[in-house]
Amino acid sequence: MQEQKYILENATSFEPKHIFECGQCFRWDEEQDGSYTGIVKSNVINVKKVDNSIAFESLGADNLEELVIDYFDLNRDYEKIKDELSKIDEYLANSIKYGSGIRILNQDLWETIISFIISANNNIPRIKGIINRISQKYGTEIEWKGKKYYTFPTVENLAKATVEDLRSLGLGFRDIRVYNTTHKILEKQVDLEKLHQEVDTQKVRDTLLTLDGVGPKVADCILLFSTLKRFDVFPIDVWVRRVMNELYIKNEDETKVNKKDIEKLAKEKYGNLEGIAQQYLFYWKRDTA
Repeated sequence: MQEQKYILENATSFEPKHIFECGQCFRWDEEQDGSYTGIVKSNVINVKKVDNSIAFESLGADNLEELVIDYFDLNRDYEKIKDELSKIDEYLANSIKYGSGIRILNQDLWETIISFIISANNNIPRIKGIINRISQKYGTEIEWKGKKYYTFPTVENLAKATVEDLRSLGLGFRDIRVYNTTHKILEKQVDLEKLHQEVDTQKVRDTLLTLDGVGPKVADCILLFSTLKRFDVFPIDVWVRRVMNELYIKNEDETKVNKKDIEKLAKEKYGNLEGIAQQYLFYWKRDTA
């Protein structure tokens, strides 16, 4: 473990609040100074915006600069993406202005799968609490600046937990789902490396749907927010259904809006950038409600 610092000068399309509070991640917390601290792989990282630069400070085993470039997807031109999406219509253009600093993270696939199974019918504070308790019991402790942090457990370590152990950590009905999925991945019934190699998004989605606790929305979140990094998906929750109905569909009863109709509309309007469009729309609608 070593302490490291890295400065990203003249940062564009990078606003920590937008990135960490747009619903894509659960292991980042805001500090009193407005910075955010989180756990990525075997590293604790603090991220702070200073004028037009982003300051990263960490304690961990990985090279900080390389980790930051990969995790925050810094080689992708978000200015170009925003320019392209903003031309579609004024609604999307306005949502992009509101969440202009969003970047879609490259989160570990295994961690993303378990995290979004836990997210089902749940709220963010409770999701974060469950993930922290799992990590504290089955992950590795890192002490930094007087605080203790815990890495997300490996498949092998989480597989040591019984259904009862998971229930005691507050997972509720998700306990058996996390247990079953953990063992399915452990036994290579679903090979995560092969998922990265498959180019057909629908085939990857179909495989994810075989995991206990993974329905269509959770599968799309995993595809979008993990290292699978598929932008041709459109996760639909209550906020996305609401914003798509209010802006385009205009059904008096939004609960009657068919998800297939939303998916079809998103594909037609946003093409293969629909996943990024979804994040701008979701963040804008949820944050201004």
